Amino acid sequence: MKAVIQRVTEANVSIEHTVKSSIRSGLLVLLGIEAADQQKDADWLLRKIVHLRIFSDEAGKMNLSVRDTGGEILVISQFTLHALTHKGNRPSFIKAARPEQAIPLYEYLVAQLEALLPHKIRTGTFGADMQVSLVNDGPVTIIIDSKSDESL
Repeated sequence: MKAVIQRVTEANVSIEHTVKSSIRSGLLVLLGIEAADQQKDADWLLRKIVHLRIFSDEAGKMNLSVRDTGGEILVISQFTLHALTHKGNRPSFIKAARPEQAIPLYEYLVAQLEALLPHKIRTGTFGADMQVSLVNDGPVTIIIDSKSDESL
């Protein structure tokens, strides 16, 4: 499971020119689920998201988490995070999970985040053509992969 996490002052997702979800200060999480992912990957990743200390404390140091600040989270499914680009110029998405596997993991991760945080987790629509707008704060962008050595 891969996530691109961006600290934002605001973000929204639109579908067919209509805003579906929006947040103020918090995290925009672009989430890619691959065929090899399991619930344990979601559990590891959601703990990282909740506790990642990328918000500034009173001394200006990145020392606070989204939980500490009461920030909001917008989670957008993005299978293209698992693009393979080594051969040719057209990406292959063979590693990305099929919807029948990815949707339950996506919904599980969102539900678990909601159980851990005071705000409703905002989302896009799985599989839809979405337009995402954001104001990246910092800019701060972190890429996390549950299959990396870091997660061992």
